[in-house]
Amino acid sequence: MKLFISSDIEGTCGICNWDETRMQHPEFYNSFADQMTREVAAACRAAEDSGIVDDIFIKDAHGSARNLRLKDLPRSVRLLRGWDQRPCKMMAGVEECDAAAMTGYHSSAFSIGNPLSHTNNLRNQWVKLNGEYASEFMINAFAAAYYGKPVIFVSGDEALCEQARSIVPGITAVPVVQGRGAGSLSIHPDVAVERIYDGMKKALQGDAGKCLITLPKHFECEIQFKEIGDAAIGSFYPGVIRTDAKTVSFESSDYYEVLRFMFFVL
Repeated sequence: MKLFISSDIEGTCGICNWDETRMQHPEFYNSFADQMTREVAAACRAAEDSGIVDDIFIKDAHGSARNLRLKDLPRSVRLLRGWDQRPCKMMAGVEECDAAAMTGYHSSAFSIGNPLSHTNNLRNQWVKLNGEYASEFMINAFAAAYYGKPVIFVSGDEALCEQARSIVPGITAVPVVQGRGAGSLSIHPDVAVERIYDGMKKALQGDAGKCLITLPKHFECEIQFKEIGDAAIGSFYPGVIRTDAKTVSFESSDYYEVLRFMFFVL
């Protein structure tokens, strides 16, 4: 089995401030990049120990995509750093694998589930798919489904894990942090690593077929930006409708076209 892992940082254990996500602030960032790596490594070790995974493809999916400490990951992994400039973005490489997992994932823009709640970037107020506030998990789980790949595991903040279970009922979800206003309540980072290891082993022992979601037949993607100028730029993408000063909308029955729209507009 080939396992794909997409790794983010805003759902990493203990995190609560933007400076902790940015390499420009090493005094805060380095320890959380280390924890991000530890959580990914735990998922990888569980995959290796399962006896059914013979290839692990990791996508560093936060910011510059240069966060994971490759030397601290198991020797069997392959790591895609940086952005390959394809519409799948955080899921680049999933089409090469048999199943997908995500670590360090976080609640969506316009959510109270995480003090760092957002979707893709900080330029938008919210993103909706078929009327529902879309998290990066939702967008990326749909991308996995587009390629026929089940999403078997996720770790991150508690609210995101709840949403993940509603989208993929068979998923194994491991919460390691909970949003509390502008702060966060976390378990110990060592406990988070242990729970991620146990959760990944459980996920790999389950029925992956129960984690393959059926995509909607049609998609409407809406983006409300914080600045009028961003909506004005987005309105020139082919097929986009500008519904108000700050909001644009795009529809398609092909999810890849939705990903392409978000790639250029979001």
